[in-house]
Amino acid sequence: MPRPKVPILSADRIADAALELVDSGRPFGVNALARALGVTPSSLYNHVRGRDEIIELIRGRIAAQYLPALPEGSWDDVVAATLRAQRRMYAEHPNAIPLIVGKTITDPLVIASYDTLATALLAAGFPDGEVLTVVAILDSFALGFGLDLASPDDIWQPQGPTETLGRLLAGAERGAARSDRAFEEGLELLLDSLRLRLSRLREAD
Repeated sequence: MPRPKVPILSADRIADAALELVDSGRPFGVNALARALGVTPSSLYNHVRGRDEIIELIRGRIAAQYLPALPEGSWDDVVAATLRAQRRMYAEHPNAIPLIVGKTITDPLVIASYDTLATALLAAGFPDGEVLTVVAILDSFALGFGLDLASPDDIWQPQGPTETLGRLLAGAERGAARSDRAFEEGLELLLDSLRLRLSRLREAD
């Protein structure tokens, strides 16, 4: 049987090509993706409904890399594992952040991850009315530290005398080591604050 002249498309192939396009920093869109795949835009529409569905394929592809299995254990174990995975995901695919943040989440694996997180928080004692707020706080923490890990080795570079900052920078860690330390200390502070919140909720009962 002769090989088809037009490359065979699939959701997986579209997701891989879309993520590669986004990671490269080139403009992202249906037409650009079709060119990257060597097909016509109409061919893509035989497999996806449009740009939003492609973005969700990107989200799912990234999630499968960093959250291949849902975390288990105590609520704080689940929180820590989820945030560490999300941080790596955002750091290694920073160009994807504006796309996936601006799109409603529907990917089953990502939904399952959030469900696991919400279930763990509810089981820990957070009331229904606070769980989604805590999830939003955790999301923002992971997103911020993902961008921090992707940032330059030198975050601050004073061009003149400073009262304190310059002296602290002289002996400070740089690059990934600085970011890793800040993340882990920040995670500890975040978990401590959540434990304190739980303690206060229990005292109020």
